[in-house]
Amino acid sequence: MTVKSVEKEKNIAKIQVEIGKEQFEAAVQGAYLKARKNIMLPGFRKGKAPRAMIERMYGASVFYEDAINDIFPEVYEAAISAEKLQVVGMPSVTNVDFAEDGAVVLTVETALYPEVTLGEYKGIEVPKTAVRITEAEVEAEIDRMAQRNARILTVEREAKMGDSVVFDFEGFVDGVAFEGGKAENHTLKLGSGQFIPGFEEALVGAKAGEDRDVNVTFPEAYDPKLAGKDATFKCKIHEVKETIVPEKDDEFVKDVSEFDTMDELKKDIKARLKKDREEAARAQFENDAVTAAAANMTVDIPACMIDEQVDKHMEQFAYQLQMNGMSMEDYAKMAGGNMAAMRASMRPVAETTVRSNLLLCEVAEKENLTVSDEEITAEMQKVADQYGMELAKVQEALSAEAVRSELKTRKAVQFIADNAKAVSAKKPAAKKEEGETAEKKPAAKKAPAKKAEGETAEKKPAAKKAPAKKAEGETTAKKAPAKKPAAKKTEE
Repeated sequence: MTVKSVEKEKNIAKIQVEIGKEQFEAAVQGAYLKARKNIMLPGFRKGKAPRAMIERMYGASVFYEDAINDIFPEVYEAAISAEKLQVVGMPSVTNVDFAEDGAVVLTVETALYPEVTLGEYKGIEVPKTAVRITEAEVEAEIDRMAQRNARILTVEREAKMGDSVVFDFEGFVDGVAFEGGKAENHTLKLGSGQFIPGFEEALVGAKAGEDRDVNVTFPEAYDPKLAGKDATFKCKIHEVKETIVPEKDDEFVKDVSEFDTMDELKKDIKARLKKDREEAARAQFENDAVTAAAANMTVDIPACMIDEQVDKHMEQFAYQLQMNGMSMEDYAKMAGGNMAAMRASMRPVAETTVRSNLLLCEVAEKENLTVSDEEITAEMQKVADQYGMELAKVQEALSAEAVRSELKTRKAVQFIADNAKAVSAKKPAAKKEEGETAEKKPAAKKAPAKKAEGETAEKKPAAKKAPAKKAEGETTAKKAPAKKPAAKKTEE
């Protein structure tokens, strides 16, 4: 194999590689040996036809394409290694010339790892949220603890707001039952806001054994089949249950925690909330610092790198949907789009991820950030401890170089964040409406209360909504960058 020429334009390299007669002949013979078991010629048993007979019948070049496909990975690897090219993505053969002496010249195009010109990445100003835990937040956490430890008792009285009602229901529009409007032994907490407006209020005063018709109107922003229509739900009440929340005193604290007094519990809750918020603020600060530094650098990213990152985001999102029993195709239909539209929507996030990864790789190299073998072993030990495995098993399963790359990336993130200047995160001033006075406006209607942990989930008698799309693939500064590749083999 000989590299005849290399032409570079932006991030694309055009390589001409000559495969010698003997090397190509060996590849053709190999292609013949693999293919002949499926070839039948008159006068020969299946798989026994001589190569010369097959070439006479189908042409001398019958095995050329398979031969080139078989030999290409080896030839390509050797070519980019000889020229010290750092490539990304998959190469493509754009032209094949067969010389009279039996040699073959391939013209190959491949994307190159982009050149990165760092901008300002030390001393950049990055907003950082100040962490402050209020007494109200501590009280809210104690309230949630009380709700989780509440007792639910069946009562023989009329239902009131805050009670849970166990009932059957079936919904009708214009006297005709509609799909998704029927359930049996359903539990609904009155005042939870789980059903459409007016439904829960209409069950106030109901008692066990009672039949009750609930007349409501579906909101305009609803399933188009039901939006704005009047409906009647025929309900059969089975039980009324009262939630008895324990008194929040020292005895409650002893029952639900390792502390003896409410003051001790509050102090612990405040410390935990502060720690969690500080960790979240630090992570956001690191992410914002990397994003800002990435915006300052100059780089021309090959499209194939963004395509590969989109593929990763799609795979991650597909896995999340699968955990919820839904396929990508189903989600795309529910979202009113298709797979192509989903890929397009993920592309900006993928580009940001690639850009940040390139930045981190370049910073690690420029700042000579290194990772020792001891650090790799320690990281693998963490994994072993986390999954209850032996260290030797983890070392067999994980690539030491992959762990080194990940740790080097973390050091690059840490370096950028440590050298950034934290500034106060300013809250945007509320925009006044034209003619609005400085007088205080009445409070907006509050959103429905969040369900307490462990509370039975209650369904609306409505069409099920598609799950909210996660900002999957959203750039976290701690993601491992695409390491500057050595020679990447072509997979057929």
